[in-house]
Amino acid sequence: MHEMSLAEGIRSIVESAARDGGFSRVTRVVLEIGALSAVEKDALRFCFDAVMRGTVAGGAVVEMIDLPGAGLCVQCGRNVPIAARYDACPACGSYRVQPTAGMEMRVRELEVE
Repeated sequence: MHEMSLAEGIRSIVESAARDGGFSRVTRVVLEIGALSAVEKDALRFCFDAVMRGTVAGGAVVEMIDLPGAGLCVQCGRNVPIAARYDACPACGSYRVQPTAGMEMRVRELEVE
């Protein structure tokens, strides 16, 4: 389950931001998660709650914003929306689509006290 290591990475980011920003409590963490990132959001939510216990973000709400996937079709040269890595190009039907967006996951915002 790579979601546990993702949650631990989020914890590191939150703790570093707390040290640098001088705040003592995080009440909300907003994440951006790409459609092609292979992140299981329910598992990440569970791991987030477990990893954050006893930290500045213990009990914090996690909000996840979905980012769409996109790709460049090698066959027709168009930038197209895709929902999965191996989707066909909706314009020409080719399966030679290189993902260009939607693979990311990042901490977008922290709500702090």
